[in-house]
Amino acid sequence: MICIEVFDAIVSELLDEFPEEFFRKLNGGVVVSEETMLSDWSADGNVYTVGQYRFFSGVRQIAVYKGSFDRVYPQADVAEAREILRGILRHEFRHHLEYLAGITGADSLAAEDERKRRAYLAERHIPQDMETKPSQE
Repeated sequence: MICIEVFDAIVSELLDEFPEEFFRKLNGGVVVSEETMLSDWSADGNVYTVGQYRFFSGVRQIAVYKGSFDRVYPQADVAEAREILRGILRHEFRHHLEYLAGITGADSLAAEDERKRRAYLAERHIPQDMETKPSQE
């Protein structure tokens, strides 16, 4: 596992790859947390949230959870971590940009994530109407 300082440095370097416009109205910025964030709908205690676009109390923020990253990618070296984190940041920025643009339909990333959630629940024979809890901030 890579240390928090290196992890944080990788995230900071990757943020330089994104156009300035992506940060518009992201007033909470991008934060790195050492937390391990178990998904609210993880049936087996094995689905972790590694990145999250959060909106709370008027704050829009992207969080990256190192504890979760370590659980999902324990063998990742610096080069692998950089590529994985690049994908995570792209995913979360897409949520942010779609939110700002009002994109909510079937082609939205939120809808895609919901389809994945439902497939996960269906595989485990868990009722499809299981609700996820909002982020507790």
